[in-house]
Order: sequence, then structure tokens, then C-alpha cells
Amino acid sequence: MTLVQLEYVIAVDTYRSFVSAAEHCFVTQPTLSMQIQKLEESLGAKIFDRSRQPVIPTEIGEKIIRQARLVLNESKKIEELLQTERGVISGELKLGVIPTVAPYLLPDVLTSILQRYPQLQLQIWEHTTERIIQDLKTGRLDCGIVSTPLQETGIEETPLYYETFVAYVSEKSPLFEKKVATADEIANEKLWLLNEGHCMRGQVLNICHYKHNQAANGTFEYNTGSVETLKRMVDINGGVTILPEMSVLGYDEDQLNHVRYFKAPEPVREISLVTTSNFVRKQAVNALKNEILEVIPERFKTKKKREVMGFDL
Repeated sequence: MTLVQLEYVIAVDTYRSFVSAAEHCFVTQPTLSMQIQKLEESLGAKIFDRSRQPVIPTEIGEKIIRQARLVLNESKKIEELLQTERGVISGELKLGVIPTVAPYLLPDVLTSILQRYPQLQLQIWEHTTERIIQDLKTGRLDCGIVSTPLQETGIEETPLYYETFVAYVSEKSPLFEKKVATADEIANEKLWLLNEGHCMRGQVLNICHYKHNQAANGTFEYNTGSVETLKRMVDINGGVTILPEMSVLGYDEDQLNHVRYFKAPEPVREISLVTTSNFVRKQAVNALKNEILEVIPERFKTKKKREVMGFDL
């Protein structure tokens, strides 16, 4: 058994294709297949069911793959020790970010971190919180940026900032004439929401007690996966939506006329850097954390006089 064989097994499990796995590992497909077959023969067990498309692990294969990820993770700690000794931050850092954070946070952070650490290779995926947690536990990701608290076993949370929720209201809405918004007022409006699976949807529902009021007040919901689509729906069709404050920081004067902050305590979401408890790329993750803290407005760094909104995955 070799570490290379374990890398090939994990690649096939990740991409569910021998061809794609070989491309990712920069080897030919016959070479990758032969090494996995040798490993299976030495173990006396089939790791993958090759008759299925896409390829899936066998029952024992799933257990072998879980252990293989742990073994490779531990082996990478040797490289991390050497990098720490040399004061170098290099190699791959695989990051998952929720879609309601990525477009507003990452551009400034990426510009800064890539200039400061040119040897660091960032791989970034936009996923829901549930997918990010799953990929952290299986080793597909090194870290994630999600809304917390999660109270997820085996996951460590490092809070980065507290982002205020704001209301974006139509000119046709009674709220347009108000200076600040309240949860009760929004609960009686036509409310535009993100799809199921997005943690921000649950936070918005908690802000407005919307589940309780939906039937009673005859409101309805339109589901989308994009914060920008929510804003457009309000502009064209009226009603109200709730946006994270970072998404409105670049608004012009006309757009800001549609933004209303909430009465204190303001509802906020806690955004954290999450890792597994035994994660390896500590130097790179800390560098990422520091770059984020440098670009975040100072007022985002405290939750004083604010209420952190919970949600269910």
C-alpha cells in the first residue's frame, strides 16, 4: 500500500470517474486504474463498483476511503511542519464559501492574499453550508466560510465578523416611507426568499417570524438562489427582501434609498471560518483569516447591541 495509491482512490471517490480522477492526478487512466487494482488485490477487497456509472464505492470501499482520507491528512502534516519551519506558505488551499458571502467578500480578499502569498494555490467552491460541512469531513475541503453557529460535531468555528441584515423595499411598499424597519412590518409584506438549503433563508424567516404569519396575512414567496435576483424582484414586482449588508455597500444613492436598517437590536449573522478539529493547513488558513479581517469594516467586528440570527440546516 502506498500514499499514491490512496491519492488515486480518493480522486476516484471525489470525481466518481476514473478518467476525471486521472486527469486531476496528472496520470493516464490505465496507470491510475492499474494502481487501484493492485491496492484492491493486496487488500483482498473491491473498493469500487465499476459496473455503475458514475462509479461508486462498495460498502467496504466506503470504509477504506474514509480511512484513506485520514491517512493522507496525517501525512500532509509533515509538509506543514516543514513549511512552518521555513516560514513559507505554499501549496493548495481548498476553500468552500456560501453563495451569500462569496461575491461580496472574496474579490478584495483574493487580490490581497494572492499578492502577499504568490506560492499559495487557492481552489474555491461556492456551496451551501450543508455541502461545505460534508466536504470538510470527507477531506475534499480544507476550510469553509459559512454562517454560524452550527453546533456540528467535529467542526471548529472561528467567528470572523457579524454582518447586519437590512431590508430592501419597493417604492410601492408602506415601508418606503419609514426610516427604519421592524420585523412585524416586514412579516406583513410580500417577502422574496432564497431557496431551501440556504442558511440565510432560515435566518430571514427567524427575523420576520414569517412561518407564523405567512398564511394569516396572505403573503407568498418566490424562491431563488441569488441575492441579486431578490433585489431585482423587489424592483420589478414590489414587496420586500432581506439582504446581507455587504451586498449593499457598493450601492449608488438611488439604490440606497430602498435600504432600511432594523431597529435595535439589529439582526445579524455570524460569519465564521470553519475547519475540522484535525485540519492540516494551519498556516494557510490563518493567513486567509488575517486577510479577511483586514478588509472587513471595523463595525462588523462586534456583536454589541445586535442579535445573532439562528437557522436550521
